[in-house]
Amino acid sequence: MERGRKYIDCSEVPSDSRCTLKISGTEEEVMKAAREHAISSHGHTDGPELSSTLRAGLRDER
Repeated sequence: MERGRKYIDCSEVPSDSRCTLKISGTEEEVMKAAREHAISSHGHTDGPELSSTLRAGLRDER
């Protein structure tokens, strides 16, 4: 059974940096990369709130 691909698009979140990064892959891959990006590029703090926000931004890739 093939797992569906997911993506998260930074450009869908309003920010001063106007980041346009789009990350796609399995849900686990996207969550890991998006968490690292949010922390290193946008100064977010890792924790349950960040995970919840990122998970809410996941979309199915078509």
